[in-house]
Amino acid sequence: MKIKKGDSVIVISGADKGKKSKVLRAFPKLNKIIVEGVNKKKKHQKPNRSDQKGQIIEKTMPINVSNVMLIDPTSGKPTRVGRKLIGEKSVRFAKQSGATIDTK
Repeated sequence: MKIKKGDSVIVISGADKGKKSKVLRAFPKLNKIIVEGVNKKKKHQKPNRSDQKGQIIEKTMPINVSNVMLIDPTSGKPTRVGRKLIGEKSVRFAKQSGATIDTK
C-alpha cells in the first residue's frame, strides 16, 4: 500500500469526492484507510451504565485506498506514488513532480 498514516490525500470518488484531508489510520491487510472527516456514519450507542443515556455518535469509517490519491508536496495536485532507491534506502516519490515524500 502506497499511502501511510499522516499523508495528505484527496478523495477522487464517492460521496466525499474532492475533499482534502489527512490519513488518520491505515489498514494494509484490508487495503483501507481512515481519512479525517471523510465517510462519516451515524452510530446508535446504547447506555453503558444505568445513569447514562443512549446517544447517536458520528463515526469516521474506513474507505478503500483506491478512492484517494496522494497530494503532491510541491504543486498541491493529486499524484501517483512511486518508489526509488536512494543509497540503501527505499523512498516514496510523487510521480508528477519527482519530489520525495518520505523525509525519515
